[in-house]
Formats: sequence, structure tokens, C-alpha cells
Amino acid sequence: MTTPEDLTPDNSPSAPAPKKPAAKKNASVPAAAGASTKPKATTASSKPAVKKTTRAAPADPAATSPAPVAPTPAKAPTKAAAPAGAKPKQAKSTSVKPKAETKPAAAITTATHIAARKPKTPAALTESVPASPAPIAQPPQVPTPATPATPATPATPAAVSIPATDWASSHATKIIKRAANRQVKSGFVAKLQQKAALYWLLTRMNRPIGTLLLLWPTLWSLWIAAKGVPSIKNLVIFVLGVIVMRAAGCVINDFADRKIDGRVERTKDRPLATGAVSSREAIGLFVALCLIAFALVLFTDPLTIKLSVGGLLLAFCYPFMKRHTHLPQVVLGAAFAWGIPMAYAAEAGELHQGMWLIYLAVVLWTVAYDTFYAMVDRADDLKIGVKSTAILFGEQDRLMTGVLQIMALYSLVLVGNRFELGSFYYLGLAAAAGLFAYQQWLIRFRAREACFKAFLNNNWVGVAVFAGIVMDYSFR
Repeated sequence: MTTPEDLTPDNSPSAPAPKKPAAKKNASVPAAAGASTKPKATTASSKPAVKKTTRAAPADPAATSPAPVAPTPAKAPTKAAAPAGAKPKQAKSTSVKPKAETKPAAAITTATHIAARKPKTPAALTESVPASPAPIAQPPQVPTPATPATPATPATPAAVSIPATDWASSHATKIIKRAANRQVKSGFVAKLQQKAALYWLLTRMNRPIGTLLLLWPTLWSLWIAAKGVPSIKNLVIFVLGVIVMRAAGCVINDFADRKIDGRVERTKDRPLATGAVSSREAIGLFVALCLIAFALVLFTDPLTIKLSVGGLLLAFCYPFMKRHTHLPQVVLGAAFAWGIPMAYAAEAGELHQGMWLIYLAVVLWTVAYDTFYAMVDRADDLKIGVKSTAILFGEQDRLMTGVLQIMALYSLVLVGNRFELGSFYYLGLAAAAGLFAYQQWLIRFRAREACFKAFLNNNWVGVAVFAGIVMDYSFR
């Protein structure tokens, strides 16, 4: 094994005199190498060695020598130039076989001296330069395989591919999309499904409040005329007739307002206002609904058939009254209440005088709640020139609707006296009176949402009166 002393020649005549004795240098070598606890003996022929820079290795914990003194940092070893022609003297090697456990330390010391003999590298080159990040390997571009050709499917008719417009509600939009995605043999079927969704919106089947407000007075008259037990045939005819005639009234109303509904916030998305349904289609639908209603009336007596003509005229005239009078709600009340004489005549075969009290009560009630409805659109109606009782009453709208409700209640009290109705009927009237008071509280600030809520609340007025009539005849 080569020791550190073997790496430096001892016979360099031109080497400068050492500043410190060589023995002191040799004393630190065994501690750094960790090979022996005794210092090496120096020979007489050896000259003082040049000061070497050896990094002290950690001492072996098993060694018994005292703790070595930390060596002073020294400059890099310089090799003295030998004179020309002089042979270098072979250094005596005192190789000591190190112990097995000291091999790693000796190897470190040897490697340190070998590295010290190498030529110095400029500091600029030895400084650690931060490695630039390795470029991210891009995955190889794999060409997308061509999509296999799918077998040709029959094209959907062009009439089906109609996008949903703003007016369509979610239910109607689903119907239209379902019709567009379905593979049909004929474009007529898909077009019919689309038109059915539009006609559903045009007839307001998605908003049954109008049907209910028309149905309750008809049932009042039917129960009173039959004394609590109406025939199933008349019950079915008038329930279906109310649904059909209310739909027909909505169609003709939208036809009359097709040029002004687009300028009203609440009605701007109706099918006729947006052009989704043409005027010719609306007229055709109105005629078809009237024919269905008339076919139902044909199953009743001749008196009821004659009365049905008056109901048709009122339903047709109402939408045009708002352009000529401030009382279109009165015409609407007359049309909504026309089912009362028809139902009474169909069940009793005649028109009782007390029946007209029911008719009067319903007209007054209808004017009151339709004024709430007109209060929602009052600002828009003033801009476009449409007339209504809400505009006619002006600042007295709350007072006038309250008076109309009181008059309707008084008429119903007279109905109870005329037809000898009992306490359950008057309990129903008391509940209706409480609902009227609640509606007046709702409209106290004339807010649009509150007025519309008051209008909707009238459905429960009809329920309360009808429940009183049914219970009165049931518990006799």
C-alpha cells in the first residue's frame, strides 16, 4: 500500500527549507489516516518534506491516541523542480499493513493526495453551476386513427330540427327535443308533437288557476240545483266543458293581444307574441275547441244548448273590450259566470230566480280578483293604451276591490237564504270573508308580486264556498 510519504520525493535539493519540523507534520498524519497510534520514525537521510495539505479524516473512535490538533489550512502543494540530470532519490517506504477497519480512512487520505497533485482548476470552473432543468419529454405524436364510417341512418325531417326558443317552458322544451331526436318515418308525426307543445302553452294548460276559478262557481250551481246529488253525466260534461272553454278563451284572448303582448313584461313570451304560432293556427284552434265544447253540450237538454250560444259570444267578445271600455273585467265576469245558468238548467231543467243571485255574486267576485290581476300589468297597460278597472279605479283600487268583495259576500248570503242553506254553508262564507281580508292586506303596497299572489288566493275562496255547500247538503 502506498502511504502519503511515498507520493512526495525526499531528495529535492532546490526545495526551500521547511518552516516547521517534519516531525510535527508526521505527527498529524497517523491521526488523520487512523492506521497506527505511534508516529513514524524519520530517517537521517530524509530531508524535511514540503508542507502538504492533507484534510484530516475523522479519527477512529477505537484509537487510544489523544485528540489531534486541527491542522492549519495550507496552500495547495507545490512540487519543487528537480535540477537537470539529477536522479530522484527513491523514498524509503515504510509500509505498514493497516488493520482491516482502517482501509476506508487510508483510501480517503490517498485519494485526497492524488487529487491534490492534479493541476489547479480556475475557480470559475469549479464553482457549482445550477443545472438547467431537463426539458420535459413530449410524448410522441400518435396519429389519430380515422373514425370508421358508420352506416347511414335515415335523416330526420327538417321540420323536427327547430331549436327551443325563449318562450318555451322546460316541459315543452323536453317534448320538442324528444320529437327532434326520435327517428320517425314521417315528418308529420314530429311536427304534430311540436305543435302540441305550442298549443299546450297557448291554451295555458300549464297554468290551471283560470280553469279552477271558472270551475268552482259552476259546481256551486250544479250542487244547489241537484240539492247535493248531481248526476254523474252532468258532472263530467261540465267539468270537461269548463276545461275546453277556458282554453278557447285563452286562445282568442292571445289572438286579440298578439300585437301588444310583446310589449308587456308578463306576456312577452307567449307563443302568438313570439310568432311561434301563427294567427291562422290560433283561429283554427279556437274553432276546434268551441266545436268540442258544443259537442259536449249536445248531451244535455235543449235549454242548456240555447244558453251555450250566449257563453260563446261572451268568451269571444271579452278580449276586444279592453280597447273600448275600462270595464273589460265586467265582461270577463259575465263570461266566467255563464256556466252557472247552464249547469242549473242542465240539472234542474229550468232557471230558478235565486240562481241569478249566484250569477251576480260570481260577477262581482270576478271583477274584484281580475282587478288584482290588472294591477300587475297597470304600468305596462298605461304605456300601450290598454284599459282596465285597475286604471279606472286608480288610487281607489283597494277601496273598490274591498267594496266588490263585500257585495259578493252579501249576494252569497242572499243565496243561502233563498235556497235555505244551513250553518255549514255560512261557515264557508266566513272562511271566504277571512280570505278576502287577507287579500286586502297583500295588496296594501300595490306591489306586483303581492297583487298576483292575491289573485291566486281566490282559488281558496271558491274551495271554501263549495265545501260549505257540499257539507250542508251532506249533513242534513
